[in-house]
Amino acid sequence: QMQLREIGGGLVQPGGSLRLSCQGSGLFFSGYSVAWFRRTPGAPGISYDFVANIGQNDSVSSLADSVKGRFTCSRDNARNMVHLQMNNLKPVDTAIYYCAADPFGRLSSDDTIYPNWGQGTLVTVPS
Repeated sequence: QMQLREIGGGLVQPGGSLRLSCQGSGLFFSGYSVAWFRRTPGAPGISYDFVANIGQNDSVSSLADSVKGRFTCSRDNARNMVHLQMNNLKPVDTAIYYCAADPFGRLSSDDTIYPNWGQGTLVTVPS
């Protein structure tokens, strides 16, 4: 069972940058695809907004339209880590960010295909 842990949330001023990392512990992390999702604190329901995903190697990734040009996603399989670099942050980016992984290497913006999830980390960008 792959365990995931998000690292790097916090408070950042508008226009600032933050890097989140997803640390995987378990075998064959390099074979998993990894995605980032977010939820606005206090939002009703349990839906997750897609942010980014990355395939088993570093060459295949995608971003939500709302973060294109500001966020990038990369991975370091030697360290079992996936990074989400967030630049030019805006108040609308305030959310709990989760990383999720799929052992079959699928790439999707649908949160339901990812069986492994971290606990989330809060990113706050004040208005």
